[in-house]
Amino acid sequence: DKAPLSKSLLLVPSAISILLTLLFQHYQKFFAYNLQAVKEDFQIWRLLCGRTICLDLKDTFCSSLLIYNFRIFERRYGSRKFSSFLLGAWVLSALFDLLLVEITQYIFGITINSLPSGFLGPVFALFVPFYSSIPRVQVTQVLGHFSITNKSLVYILGLQLLTSGSYIWILALSGLISGICYNSSILKVHRILCVPRWVAKIFSWTLEPVFSSAEPTNEVRVGMGATVDIQRQQRMELLDRQIMMSQVAQMRRQRQQQGGMINWNRLFPPLRHRHNANYQDHHPSEQGIPPPTEVSEEQVARLMEMGFSRGDALEALRASNNDLNVATNFLLQH
Repeated sequence: DKAPLSKSLLLVPSAISILLTLLFQHYQKFFAYNLQAVKEDFQIWRLLCGRTICLDLKDTFCSSLLIYNFRIFERRYGSRKFSSFLLGAWVLSALFDLLLVEITQYIFGITINSLPSGFLGPVFALFVPFYSSIPRVQVTQVLGHFSITNKSLVYILGLQLLTSGSYIWILALSGLISGICYNSSILKVHRILCVPRWVAKIFSWTLEPVFSSAEPTNEVRVGMGATVDIQRQQRMELLDRQIMMSQVAQMRRQRQQQGGMINWNRLFPPLRHRHNANYQDHHPSEQGIPPPTEVSEEQVARLMEMGFSRGDALEALRASNNDLNVATNFLLQH
């Protein structure tokens, strides 16, 4: 649900990979990621075919599971931004593949003519936002020292994919480097390698109805975690958001009745400290007010990409202590 691009990447390449392995083995040579043919015979089309379809079913299975887990980014950022990240990571990882192969040959004297096929570079690139933006929730502990979290299974799948081939570490390294470069606010790669709006609209009109799914009606929205600890954490987070939203709604009603401004100090005392004429009598002294929370410009830019104004984005992020999810929910519901 709400991830048609992830669904298409999960179904179409996997189906083609299974067909090539079982029925059309004589066509596998056209999907081989042959770098020698690219450099010497200028078969540029191999960069497209060889870097899209896996020829090893183990790689197909692991990459499909990873794409399924990474569908959260399409739900969070939208299909256009998610496809822009995949496009940028795909282009950058292709360049880094060639560069790392040349470096390996120059330093170690190892000639690499081909690499494992498949959509592996962008998959490894998705580990960068997964590591930096997905919260870590502890599930259990092993032997009292090793923590098992909600992200452990994804890392294990990535490790399994990393050890499935001899030179797949080149694809993993190029994917991670491309993910870091695309996420970097200094390089500004995301402004260059992005999907145009008109292209996104064309695909939304043509392909999205094919791969979109109806929202589940009988699914329990609370406690969908696989363990009791995850369910408890999800319920606590949902309860915190509901309490915050109810407080904000109550203050909005009071503002409408009194014709004043919202007293953010009452809602978020350690976070919001604004001078408000309606509450001057209740203000503490200047020395007792802690400095305002610093807001991440990257998170402000993300909220502005969703269509919110800069002022609303700044207020929501300061009120939620730079929690992007809480700020987004607040802006969407108010």
